[in-house]
Amino acid sequence: MQLDDLPAAAHPAPDCPICPRLAAFRHEWQAREPTWFNAPVPPFMPVDGAASVRLLISGLAPGLRGANRTGRPFTGDYAGDLLYSTLKTFGFARGTFEARPDDTLELVEAAIANGVRCVPPQNKPTGPEINNCRRFLTPVVSAMPNLRVIVTLGRIAHETTLRALGVRLAEAPFSHCGSADVAGYTIVSSYHCSRYNTNTGRLTEEMFHAVLPRRGPPSAKACRINRRGPASSGAASGGSSRAP
Repeated sequence: MQLDDLPAAAHPAPDCPICPRLAAFRHEWQAREPTWFNAPVPPFMPVDGAASVRLLISGLAPGLRGANRTGRPFTGDYAGDLLYSTLKTFGFARGTFEARPDDTLELVEAAIANGVRCVPPQNKPTGPEINNCRRFLTPVVSAMPNLRVIVTLGRIAHETTLRALGVRLAEAPFSHCGSADVAGYTIVSSYHCSRYNTNTGRLTEEMFHAVLPRRGPPSAKACRINRRGPASSGAASGGSSRAP
């Protein structure tokens, strides 16, 4: 269950034409898999609506056989296993995650939104596509008056989130467990919780747990352990080529 009380400006049209490449790819998969969601994936909202949100998880884009298939962020592929188990550990989710939108999983004082709402070919949105879709991320954040912490998953999600807030990238450079107080929020960046990153050891469960704040007072801090410096050039993407 969730309560999506976001404003209309936070939602692209079901058959959004703004990015021709993404629209064509979406239409291709609508024909190939007519039972899939195959549309812009809306944010996953908590049971008590936008005013209850204290933590926002900002991802990149739906995965082809994940959120594009199921219609819920991080649902249907591996990244959701780690994300939702971690949110449950820290009190931001309850119920049972079964990788389908009709399971009993609920978010508590947390929400999840992707910077790009439509699935991109090869899980790689282009710069113009990221820029086009930012118009839908900004009103998501603006609709959450009690939002305190934004966790960004991967460099691209991190940078589009900063731009949506009107923050210069230099004010909050990406690094795993990097943290900056900007625009009235604490922005915490993390490597993406993709299978690639966990299989290669770039991101461990302990490292990901370190990113999330504990549910509680606004002063609760994220990145309690394993604070790391800026990512090396070899980890510049902050995640795999796969988007959630």
